[in-house]
Amino acid sequence: MLEPKTHSGKLEAEGFKFAIIESSWNDFLTTRLTAGALETLEKCGVKEEDVEVFKVPGSYELPLTAKKVAEMGKFDAIICLGVVIRGETPHFDFVAGEAAAGITSVGLESGTPVTFGVITADNLEQALNRSGIKSGNKGVEAAETAVQIANLYKAIGGGKKPEDDKAFPHAV
Repeated sequence: MLEPKTHSGKLEAEGFKFAIIESSWNDFLTTRLTAGALETLEKCGVKEEDVEVFKVPGSYELPLTAKKVAEMGKFDAIICLGVVIRGETPHFDFVAGEAAAGITSVGLESGTPVTFGVITADNLEQALNRSGIKSGNKGVEAAETAVQIANLYKAIGGGKKPEDDKAFPHAV
């Protein structure tokens, strides 16, 4: 049986810098996500001065803010946190879909890991459960992913920043 060399990220983040972008919409839930992310980063060795939190009005604003933050070139990963709860209109579908697509696009365009910690729930109970009440905290999961991917990208590319890559001439 083949045993190829395998690369994976570690849950160690000492010396890395992280941005957290938190939606203020449903803030009684998003603050729980941010608290979970911060606790996770601290457990992984991140210092307080190596984390910055950016607050936006809603999940729809996460992608553009993530793009602006990525263009700063000072973070090893960006963690996007929000909560979108289905209502009686198609608004949910537009916000959740555009947030997901936009966040993915920022990571692809910038080369900076951008994690999706946005709860998309059919009702308040589901959102509560996924924000740390019962079945885990999506902020914790998004932070763990950010740490692992930052480590993996550092190993793959030696910590190369997007501004060093000619494929991203728009990066600052």
